[in-house]
Amino acid sequence: MKWVFVFLFLAAAVYVHFRGRVRHRLGRQLLDHSTFMAPINVLMYACSRVPTTPFLTPEQHFPELAPLRARWQEVRAEALHLREMQQIKAADQYNDVGFNSFFRRGWKRFYLKWYDEAHPSAAELCPVTTQLLREVPSVKAAMFTELPPGSELRPHRDPYAGSLRLHLGLETPNDDACFIDVDGQRYSWRDGEWTMFDETYIHWAQNGSQHNRIILFCDIERPMRFAWARGLNRFIAKRLIAAGASPNSEGDKTGAINKIFKYFYALRLKSKALKERSKGTYYFFKYAAVAAVIALIVWL
Repeated sequence: MKWVFVFLFLAAAVYVHFRGRVRHRLGRQLLDHSTFMAPINVLMYACSRVPTTPFLTPEQHFPELAPLRARWQEVRAEALHLREMQQIKAADQYNDVGFNSFFRRGWKRFYLKWYDEAHPSAAELCPVTTQLLREVPSVKAAMFTELPPGSELRPHRDPYAGSLRLHLGLETPNDDACFIDVDGQRYSWRDGEWTMFDETYIHWAQNGSQHNRIILFCDIERPMRFAWARGLNRFIAKRLIAAGASPNSEGDKTGAINKIFKYFYALRLKSKALKERSKGTYYFFKYAAVAAVIALIVWL
């Protein structure tokens, strides 16, 4: 039975690696979080009630989201007010593990909600948007995100396939030089228009224009064909994904994962310093750790 589980894990990891047209290098994929989540993600794909293509059509598959787009100008007004207050920003501390690497390349955010009720700061500063989100239960997480001129997000894939990503353009360059690329397909943001994509495909973004980009960024619960799959998805979201909650300001919730992230980040800084001194030693320990985990799984 142990070897059956090992085989299923490896088969799922191989599927995730070769899924789509764009792939990470094998060395990076071995250490990518999507590899460790592969068995659960393959189950999510198999039970999905909507297509598992890189892009989806929100109007066709999620009609309940229509009020967000219909009232996008009101949502934009609150986002622009936040920007004037300099509240759309990088994390003040090491308490946003999910997006920590994005901040180094100019990306900024203001959380509206994260697999829970609205952040207190969001309810106070964005009453219209948070009320709209409250009326659409399939929206599990939401934030305003900013991508200033010259900023970029390197190719990556999100770890969990239980949701789909919605982007609604609020203040955008309306220029093809500002785009997101999902599995080799590009979409350029436009004011008042939206797109939806599967964030477990490799994607990256760039603002090569001279103008700022602000969007409403939402995680939408993936609809499932079976009640047990829907229950599993919600259990994982509540017990694991919700632990990644990050605050905008004092008084907002910080999830358990982010409470301990600063300690792991200190270790990460030491590993980066080792890489600068000796790449050979760094990669030896890196792959030795992976081999040890695999050996432990096989041994157990």
